[in-house]
This record gives sequence, structure tokens and C-alpha cells, in this order.
Amino acid sequence: MSSTITFNNGVTMPAIGLGVFQTPPEETVAAVQTALEMGYRHIDTAAGYFNEREVGEGLRRSGIPREEVFIETKIWVSDYGYEETLHAFEKSAKKLGVEQLDLLLLHQPLTTNFERNVQAYKALEKLLADGAVRAIGVSNLVPARLDALLAETDIVPAVNQIELHPYNTRVELRAKHAAHGILTQAWSPIGGIRSYNGEDANPLNDPMIRVVGEGYGKSNAQVILRWHLQQGRSAIPKSVNPARIAENLDVFDFELTDDELARIDALNTGDTIDFESLDFEAFGFVIDEA
Repeated sequence: MSSTITFNNGVTMPAIGLGVFQTPPEETVAAVQTALEMGYRHIDTAAGYFNEREVGEGLRRSGIPREEVFIETKIWVSDYGYEETLHAFEKSAKKLGVEQLDLLLLHQPLTTNFERNVQAYKALEKLLADGAVRAIGVSNLVPARLDALLAETDIVPAVNQIELHPYNTRVELRAKHAAHGILTQAWSPIGGIRSYNGEDANPLNDPMIRVVGEGYGKSNAQVILRWHLQQGRSAIPKSVNPARIAENLDVFDFELTDDELARIDALNTGDTIDFESLDFEAFGFVIDEA
């Protein structure tokens, strides 16, 4: 199986990336540097994570040439709007220390004023046309919001980054993506938001997944990441632990059977965050200047 995925515009991206959600800035530099030195070539960050500067510093310290690393970041809702989003790109690029971004997403649906979502996406289309970014996309859009965006814009997103793991397989949304040629990218791909909340009942502790892994000498995390890969998804597991960072990339030397894939699919409970009910502007995030 290839370690890369090709977007609907022909751009390729490493299928497994390092996520830095909730990684404190003081830990981000080392995590990124370690991951790149171990062989990662894809880093996912966001303006709203407040660690873009540290991602850029980790890249520089690694010594890996910029052109060999796929950098993905996201615009926060406070910077939605046409001119605002163009400026948000400049802020992110400067913090990261790069001239071009490989993938730029809109981070959340702004349900209280979706027209600003649309104008922000049109700014992404402009950045793509100008060569400032190589691919554009969205994050956390449900099917109805995705339809609304497609109806008012010209370029089909390359990616929709969503919560997706064995307990929340997002069947309807994945079908929508497939119909439009949109790549499904999984955030919190190993345990979902459950593990962030400290719940014991999450895929990292699932006994069936553990049994599957024992047959290959692999951990639950590795089995779950392999499940994503074999179903054609991108996954961005997050860790600051060097051993786990290495483990999460060591998923290309085994293959799950169709029966094993189906058994993992069957773990789905359908529970997910209702992004339509959240007012992300109320979070009060203000993205500082570069």
C-alpha cells in the first residue's frame, strides 16, 4: 500500500501525519523535530492551536528541506471573510516560516453566519489560483453544510477533516465525500475525542481491536491507523512521546483482512460532537499577528 494519497487536484500528501492539537507550544518544537527525524513528512497544525511558530521551528531544527515536508494548517473562524482570510494566510505562513502552504483548511463551520464561511472559502480559492497554497479544504462540515458550500463556490474541497475513529465511522459523510471526490481526513483518529475526555471506553482500550493486533504484533493504535489507510483515509495522530510517534508511523508492514476491517467498522456507535450547535466565535480566540 502506498504511503501517500492523491487529492482531486493531483497533489499528493503523506497519508499519515503528525497532529499537534493540544500540544503546548513548549513541547511542539521537539515533537515536530522528532517526527521529521523519524521519517514523517506531513505535519498538521492550525492557527487556533497557537503553535504554528513552534511547528516552523521544529521543521527548521530537523534540517529536512522544506520541499520534502507537507504542511497543513487551518484558518480560525475569527478570521473568516474574504479579506480577513487572505490576511490570515499571511499570518500563518509567516509564523510557520514558509512562503507556500501545502494544504489550507477552514477550521470550523461558522453556523451563526455561514456567508462568512463562503467568503472565507472564496479567499482560499484565490490563494490556490495564485499558487500561495497547493490545495484547499474544510474541516468539520456536516453533509448539509458541505452541500451549501459547494452550491456557492467553484472548487470542490480537496479535504474535509473530521472526527473519525472506530466508535464513530461517519458513514453518511464519507459517502458524501466519495460522491464529490473529497478526501476524508481523520482527526483524533486513534481514540477520538473520547480519549481526550479520559473515557475508558475508547478504541485504544477496545478488546476486539487488541485481539486483532496481537495477531500481527501490533498495538491498538497501529491497527486503527491501518484500518484508516486501507479504507483510503488520511490520519493525523497526535503524540509528544517519541516511542508513540515512531509507533504510529510503523503501519505499512501488515494488512488487515476484509473480515477484520468489517469487525472494526461494526464498533461504530455514532456518537459525535454536534458542531452545528457550537458557536465557535464564543470561544473568544483571537489569532495574533505574525
